[in-house]
Amino acid sequence: MNAQLNDFGPIKAVIFDMDGLLLDTEGIYTEITQLIAERYGRTYDWTIKQNIIGRGAADLARYVVQALDLPITAEEFLVMREPLMRERFPRAEAMPGAQQLVRHLKEHRIPIAVGTSSSQMSFVEKTTRHGDWFALFDTIVTADDPEVTAAKPAPDIFLTAARRLGVEPQQCLVFEDSPFGVTAARAAGMSVIAVPDAAMADSKFAHADAILRSLQAFQPAACGLPRLDWPA
Repeated sequence: MNAQLNDFGPIKAVIFDMDGLLLDTEGIYTEITQLIAERYGRTYDWTIKQNIIGRGAADLARYVVQALDLPITAEEFLVMREPLMRERFPRAEAMPGAQQLVRHLKEHRIPIAVGTSSSQMSFVEKTTRHGDWFALFDTIVTADDPEVTAAKPAPDIFLTAARRLGVEPQQCLVFEDSPFGVTAARAAGMSVIAVPDAAMADSKFAHADAILRSLQAFQPAACGLPRLDWPA
């Protein structure tokens, strides 16, 4: 853990990204995108994936269609993947440490929120099996929320979450797994810890306050929050 964590200002609220951070959905996204790519004889691999993690749907679709030179529009790509997502998202698993950290913060009355690039519909599909602990969040902000005018890397999602929590942005700590998400949190004036995919180069997260390999590597006490005794 970065020594910089000890230098954070008083943290009064925590905001979590969802995909790849709370829920293991990135593998599902990869499977779906590859299925579509294969229909046109293309291969979707890490060289492309690393550049789209954390993007909003429209931006992601434009990038994938262009990078793979698909003979479809970005809008058609999104329509094609919709039924594939509905079928697969309900099987998403929790990321290691996610439930424990969320429950710990809630038990200690720390305001918590989700700030995700997913739509409300996708959020519902992904959390099908996780309603009990997602119900603990004080607010959920999705990319299609009426108060959000721009997706990450714009700060709107995180600023909306902070406003609803009643906490100043500089008193919020964000957990993110994507460079775009880290950029959004920094633009919002918040502290941010990156928890990236193991295949992602740390250099892409140089703008984060700290980089951790897992949520289980986070000790809340380092940021002035109630200590969490992780299971051995």
